[in-house]
Amino acid sequence: MEYSVLMAVYKGDNPDYLRKSMLSMLNQSMPTEELVIVKDGPITKELQEVIDSIDDDFPGIIVQVDLRENIGLGLALNEGLKACTNDIVARMDADDISLRKRCEKQLKEFEKDPDLDIVGCFVDEFAGNEDNIICTRTVPETHEEIYGYAKQRSPFNHPTVMYKKSKVLALGGYKDLRKNQDFDLWIRMLLSGCKAKNIGESLLLFRFDEDTFKRRKSWSNTKILIRTRYNAYKIGFSSFTDFLKVVCGQLLVYIMPIRFQKWLYQNFLRS
Repeated sequence: MEYSVLMAVYKGDNPDYLRKSMLSMLNQSMPTEELVIVKDGPITKELQEVIDSIDDDFPGIIVQVDLRENIGLGLALNEGLKACTNDIVARMDADDISLRKRCEKQLKEFEKDPDLDIVGCFVDEFAGNEDNIICTRTVPETHEEIYGYAKQRSPFNHPTVMYKKSKVLALGGYKDLRKNQDFDLWIRMLLSGCKAKNIGESLLLFRFDEDTFKRRKSWSNTKILIRTRYNAYKIGFSSFTDFLKVVCGQLLVYIMPIRFQKWLYQNFLRS
């Protein structure tokens, strides 16, 4: 089964992280023949050198999509999806690392059940060195569990998903949101009848640092998250009670000190 890999990069990304991320997808046990990388606005010389170097080592595989200005992750991924020639697309972020059998195991799920539209998995979060695993983000595995879980929390680890491009584009792709564009997409896909699954195994290493907590504590991030949850209520996906629980939880995260947020995250929100 053929598949494309979809990544986005912008000028603030780390060249070393990008190299590791790209190579982790190009050295899969079931390799891809197409890695689409969207440059979300002009990037640095160092980042371009990484892309060109890997392009030399893997001729004919890298597809570069150049955007004249930074438009945000969601809209950049929409442009990348248009460039993907395969219907099965594996997402990847520019600072994470996929384990070698990630794509092989996800493709086997599509082969076993052709009705599947989204397949994700658990992630191991690491700080600094990839051997320094600090916790695991588990997500619900069956379609029914995913649907229920999504009423209050994101049911997928975005960098891990493999989905059908045709289904994503049929629903209008990612919306113009600077944050939580993936959650908004999952809700629309689930509500439209798309079938989902998560593999109960960590197949990706997710880079986690102090800036992650700072970003989640920002008011702009809080507002967008509440808005996307409100939209989920408004279109009939979740109840008003679900919405209120999310609002209370997000406001609590916003006002609590980062030190306490970190303790709560590692002791109660992760395994």
